[in-house]
Amino acid sequence: MGLHHKLCHTLGGSFEMPHAETHTIVLPHAISYNAPHMPEVMKQLASVLPESNGDAIAGLNVLLDKLKVERSLKAYGFKEGDVDKAAELACGNVYPNPRPIEKEPIRELIRRVWAGESAKANL
Repeated sequence: MGLHHKLCHTLGGSFEMPHAETHTIVLPHAISYNAPHMPEVMKQLASVLPESNGDAIAGLNVLLDKLKVERSLKAYGFKEGDVDKAAELACGNVYPNPRPIEKEPIRELIRRVWAGESAKANL
């Protein structure tokens, strides 16, 4: 997934966020961003996630809640004031992704990962 990879590199390389934790936090949000452009993948993902009830994003949120993993980059020192800069960096270069990269939805995605919000399919 292009977006997941790009966001994690941006957050890790430019803001020194921890590698594995950043990947865990960003994954459901990157999937939710791309969901409208990959319905078959979302259907397959939902089928393997317990308690998804056919909604892969809901299933990922349930899984992460059950694992009790940290869901915010704020907990690792990422500052809310860096959201705009991270969005600008992440949107700076074109890269393969199922959905075209748009700055405002990416900015909101990064704000959500800063805050530790559950992923939602409304970006």
